Amino acid sequence: MELVAILRGVTPDTVVEIAECLVQSGIKTIEVPLNSPNALESIRLLQQEFAERAVIGAGTVLTVAQVEAVAETGASMVLSPNRDVAVIERTRALGLTSIPGVSTATEAFGALQAGASALKLFPADVLGVGTLKAWLSVLPAGTRIFAVGGIDAGNIGLFGAAGAVGAGIGGSLYKPGRSIAQIRETANELVAAIA
Repeated sequence: MELVAILRGVTPDTVVEIAECLVQSGIKTIEVPLNSPNALESIRLLQQEFAERAVIGAGTVLTVAQVEAVAETGASMVLSPNRDVAVIERTRALGLTSIPGVSTATEAFGALQAGASALKLFPADVLGVGTLKAWLSVLPAGTRIFAVGGIDAGNIGLFGAAGAVGAGIGGSLYKPGRSIAQIRETANELVAAIA
């Protein structure tokens, strides 16, 4: 399973140190939600420092203008909490990976039709493993689904066993003010949980 670290609330002055800790722990995909302070600057810094070692993306991308701003940072991945066809289409037109959030089968099919690279089952803890299994039984073969929302070391294995290719880890991994030691400990637990 691929782990995506969601650094909601991170600031440019701490983002590089946090990302270094995550990469050393084995988490190689890092998302900075755009509703974080100076998010584009954090993403730019991550892309400069980690382009060779990690996939850098932006989360909570809601508009075409935001997609274009993210593309200018050099980041390669656009994640959204919702299925917005215009956002998906612009993301793909710019050559970036598009992972929209979906909470119904109808949204999932619509996102794929619009060109989504993968889907984000969101909120995963509410929709549950049963929803993931049901979707995978009807979506096109090879559809990649990430479980996002309420995922931690205790439940990530269940989603992996049900067919998720990855998971986005937010509040259980990073919150502003958590120490590097705490982040490293949680990252190591997550990596061990999917080993």
